[in-house]
Amino acid sequence: MTNKYLTIYNEIARQIKSGEIPAQTLLPSENDLKDQFDTSRETIRKALNLLSQNGYIQKVRGKGSIVIDISKFDFPVSGLVSFKELAKKMGSKPKTNVHELELVKPDSFIKKQLQLSSKDLVWKVIRTREMGGEKIILDKDYLTKKFVPHLTEDICADSIYQYLENELGLSISFAKKEIVVEEPNEEDRALMDLEGFHNVVVIKNYVYLDDATLFQYTESRHRPDKFRFVDFARRTR
Repeated sequence: MTNKYLTIYNEIARQIKSGEIPAQTLLPSENDLKDQFDTSRETIRKALNLLSQNGYIQKVRGKGSIVIDISKFDFPVSGLVSFKELAKKMGSKPKTNVHELELVKPDSFIKKQLQLSSKDLVWKVIRTREMGGEKIILDKDYLTKKFVPHLTEDICADSIYQYLENELGLSISFAKKEIVVEEPNEEDRALMDLEGFHNVVVIKNYVYLDDATLFQYTESRHRPDKFRFVDFARRTR
C-alpha cells in the first residue's frame, strides 16, 4: 500500500507540473493541507519535505512553502555531457541550428586558450540550441584539426561528441570549467532570443583527452531564465 505522504506528494507535484499551481504561488498552510487531504500534520510535513528536496517548493520561514519555477533545466556543472545527452535527460525535443562551420587559423585569443602555434588550424563551430521555439543557448566550439581532421554540418547538428568518440575513437576525459555572468554582446543578441534579458551565463570549457592533451575550447552562453546550474558537493575533512 502506498504511503499517504507519497500520494499527497505526487498529487501536489502533478498540479505544479501541469501549471494548476503556478510558480511563485504560496501553498496552503500545513493545517489547511491536513484538512484538505484528511491526514495528520506529520504526513503533510513529509510530503512537503519531499517536494522541497525534489525542487518543487522552497520553504520560507514565516511565510510557508512557495512553488519554484520548474521550467528551468538542471545543467550539471561537474559533469561532462553533450547537449544531446543532456536533452535526453530533460525529456525535451530541442533543435540545434548550425550557423557557422569552418576551418580557420586561430586568432590570438583562441591560440592562447588552446595553446596552439601559428601553424595550427581549428574548427570553428557556432550553434544555437532551441527549446520551445526559443533560442536559449549559443555554443561556440573550437576544436584542434590535429585531433579532428574532418567535421560536417550534419555531425554538428547531431552530436560532435558522439562522432568524436564513436567514429574517431577519441577518449574524452575531463574538462576545466569557468562560469561567468556577462552582458550580452552583439552576436548573442543576433543569434539568441534575449529580448528583456540583460545578462547571459557563460560556461567556458577547456576539454582534455585521456593523455591530458587539450583539444577543445568551448563557450556555452545561456539565457539565465531557463537553467539551474547544479552540482553535488561532498564535505571532506
